[in-house]
Amino acid sequence: MEQNTNEEFDSTKKQTDDSSDSFEKEAKNTANEFKESWNEVTNSADNKKMLAGLLAIFLGTFGVHKFILGYNKEGIILLGIFLVSLPLTCIIIGAFTMYIPGIIGLIEGIIYLTKSDEEFYNTYQVGKKPWF
Repeated sequence: MEQNTNEEFDSTKKQTDDSSDSFEKEAKNTANEFKESWNEVTNSADNKKMLAGLLAIFLGTFGVHKFILGYNKEGIILLGIFLVSLPLTCIIIGAFTMYIPGIIGLIEGIIYLTKSDEEFYNTYQVGKKPWF
């Protein structure tokens, strides 16, 4: 009878080890699922659409949304227009040109956010359409 007690004790110990192994495996699986989900969200077209749209609306004056989409030349153009017209704000023409990048950003942000995910991806990420 004492042998059975020892065997039961050993089997209980083995079950505890198995449960810690299964917990470790489950934790690794959960971490991998989280990593895959994170990669999917950060690389998805929807995420770029939302990010580019919101940045266009709020920071369109600086052309930030163009840099996010990979349109560096267009982003530099918007930023350049803003920076060149900034010192000229006391002149009527400078004051008007300062707002042009912001208006462009606002319009593009609305366009980005109203397009479907697939249409946005095909137009701006695959088709590389830089303006409107």
